[in-house]
Amino acid sequence: MLTKRERIIAILAFAAVGFLVLNKFLVGPVTGKLQALETQKSQLRIELDEAQNLFRKRRVLEKRWKTALSESLRNEVEAEIKVGRAINEWSYKARLTLSSVKPERVASDKGLKEMTFVVVGTGSLDAVTQFLWNIETAALPIKVKDMQLGSSNESGQSMSVQLRLSALCLGEDQPTATESNPPQEVSDEQI
Repeated sequence: MLTKRERIIAILAFAAVGFLVLNKFLVGPVTGKLQALETQKSQLRIELDEAQNLFRKRRVLEKRWKTALSESLRNEVEAEIKVGRAINEWSYKARLTLSSVKPERVASDKGLKEMTFVVVGTGSLDAVTQFLWNIETAALPIKVKDMQLGSSNESGQSMSVQLRLSALCLGEDQPTATESNPPQEVSDEQI
């Protein structure tokens, strides 16, 4: 038979072994599972925040797209008129003397059509830079494709510039902002 001291040691040893077995097979896996669930929960929260930001951006961009479509160049004739007027206005503001503005239509099978404008003018270096600034900051869908710059003297008082501008316009079969069907909204609950 066991003495009182041996019984206490045996009980403590069995309790320690039981605690280790309990920790190994019950507490450890449950704790690991809880940590995995917490990690998954935080990852899902991040994905949800990204999705909500995406929907917010979509709403903002959709409004901007509708505005751009309503104010856009609807066809080649309208593009030629609006861009021609804008070029004349920009050259007047910049005090650049235009000698030639030639619109050229580029054949395209895609929905957006491209028109190029060859612009030739003379003026001071300040006038050329102001003219280019007006083009680059314009609300119209226009960009500089090619540029040649020359000077008749070293001071830059008499500069000549030749630009090839590209403008985008909608094809005749493109819907306008009021005719286009926007994608359906998806609410946060449907996610």
